Amino acid sequence: MEKVIETNQEKLEQLKKISKDALNALGKKNFALITHGASFPSQEGLNPGMGSPISEGATLLVDFASGIFNSIQLGPSGKTKAVDSSPYTGTIFSNNPLFIDLKPLVDSKWANILSVETLNDIIENNPNKHQPKVAYGYIFQKQDEALKEAFYNFVKKAKNKESLSPEDKRTVEKIEKNFQKFKKENQGWLEKDSIYEALSSKHGNDYWPLWTDELDKNLYNAKTKEAEEEAMERINSIKEEYADIIEFYSFCQYIISEQKEEMLSYAEEKGIKMIADRQVAFSDRDVWAYQHFFLEGWFLGCPPDYFSEDGQAWGFPIMDPEKTFNEDGSLSEGGKLLKSLYKKMFKENPGGVRIDHLVGLIDPWVYKRGSLPKVEEGAGRLFSSPEHPELSKYAVATIDDLDFELEPDKEYRVKTLTKEQIKKYGMLIEKIVIAAAKEEGLSKNEIICEDLGTVTYPVEQVMKEYELQGMRLTQFVVPEKPEHAYRCKNITENSWAMVGTHDNEPISRWANAMVNTHEAYLHAQNLTEDLLPKEREFQKDEMITRLTQDANYLRKVKLSEIFVSKAENIQIFFTDFFGIDDVYNKPGTSGDQNWSLSLPDNFEDFYFEQLKQDKGINLPEILKMAMESRGKDFILKHKDLITELEILEEKLRN
Repeated sequence: MEKVIETNQEKLEQLKKISKDALNALGKKNFALITHGASFPSQEGLNPGMGSPISEGATLLVDFASGIFNSIQLGPSGKTKAVDSSPYTGTIFSNNPLFIDLKPLVDSKWANILSVETLNDIIENNPNKHQPKVAYGYIFQKQDEALKEAFYNFVKKAKNKESLSPEDKRTVEKIEKNFQKFKKENQGWLEKDSIYEALSSKHGNDYWPLWTDELDKNLYNAKTKEAEEEAMERINSIKEEYADIIEFYSFCQYIISEQKEEMLSYAEEKGIKMIADRQVAFSDRDVWAYQHFFLEGWFLGCPPDYFSEDGQAWGFPIMDPEKTFNEDGSLSEGGKLLKSLYKKMFKENPGGVRIDHLVGLIDPWVYKRGSLPKVEEGAGRLFSSPEHPELSKYAVATIDDLDFELEPDKEYRVKTLTKEQIKKYGMLIEKIVIAAAKEEGLSKNEIICEDLGTVTYPVEQVMKEYELQGMRLTQFVVPEKPEHAYRCKNITENSWAMVGTHDNEPISRWANAMVNTHEAYLHAQNLTEDLLPKEREFQKDEMITRLTQDANYLRKVKLSEIFVSKAENIQIFFTDFFGIDDVYNKPGTSGDQNWSLSLPDNFEDFYFEQLKQDKGINLPEILKMAMESRGKDFILKHKDLITELEILEEKLRN
């Protein structure tokens, strides 16, 4: 007699076993859950106001994901600003102190350097403790206060070790030793970042262009030997005057490093790899520290398009090509800096690195300071503008490579390239990103390229040359174009398929807005053609009608589509998986509504309750649909597995 599955834990174990078998049958090598750091759950009753990917709460998500997913795609992990919670403007080297899990600091492992009372106070007064939302302004202040308490308690204990118990003394000595080692190993970036913190205190704000002291603004941007000597004197003076602030900043980075290492070990034991996210932007702190590596007077942005008639003026600096590579193609100081960044990321994230806005590394659109990113105001592609009076010196493409019937902002204006030119476009990819991965024991298979939106001909050719894995976002398919890259039948093995990312509405919202429209009919035609096997062609009209009118059915078919596709790698954003019908980030807007969604602390029970309401992803149902779309021979081969999926699908729904 079949055992009745009663508890959520039993359901989860069945789900893991059957999903793994089905994913293998469908030829999927990687299945990643996209969850940005702040969106991780907390332990129930212990929510301080923000999630963390290196917290005890994160271990719960790893436990849940393990066996279903084999990786978690994180967002950028850099230090963010009090006035901007976007992880895509965070620091490139320093990690976010907001991700420090405070709970371990009250335990003996950390010599009880944080009081239980402080931790409980933060948790109790979290204004969002009863809703799955980040309380960013609240935790930014409270986290800083708590970490300062922990730091000064540590300093006090380190100075008075003889008064401690033998166990606490050993613990403090161990922390001291490891902290000093950490500072030494990371001195290259840690000194600059911590001195910036000191200067922010000195000037009363952390936006260096507003500082009134020109020497402070250019401490690491000296242009003469005399200026360099003066800057060194100032640096030594700052280190002495602001020693506590510098040491506190460094101590926080050390704690993060320790907690991250523990989490990586735990995740590895559970079969989960963390994938990092490298944003295209540089933070204010990074621009200040490395401003001499950036192209003076130029910024990275996007040309005018359907969404913005004036283009997008991001204001992000762009690396100076002449300070990235030497004439012989070897790395210059700027290139060495970028390589050290990628080496750090690959070392800390064995699942690899997602590169945001890949075109920004290969064929960036740049515009002048004080101008709009429009052609008529002097904007252009840095390496693809041989006719441009100022950018021509950096051009890889020649005049003969251009299609002058197209404007400079069009994707295929560069129409021809030699293999040598393609290699030049791909120098940063080959000599920095791929090289860094290899040196950390990984390969180009651990590099995920965000190539959504603009893909110029040079970007396309570089991806082909190095066999890089791109993304295929099925929510963005253009149904009128039969050969569109995001359509199921056109998705290739060497790609990551998904229905949406952090910048898209949940697939449920997409489907609700789509039904009963002509566009829904066009999507339905394509989906039916791509997913309905020949022996079921008699159901074509019925399926088209249902897809056009039934939003929930359209949602499920769109989800099954990515598993039907040839893509060996799949990503699912957490809002889609858990059925959270809310927008995580709306591009072009700012405010607390963005970057604030998180998983509820009781996320596991929440998930199974969502399935009972036919929300979220009932994975057995979606995988069964995908398997049945493969045709009768595939169904016959896996009929027992399909039956198991069908049984579990019903149990999860009831």
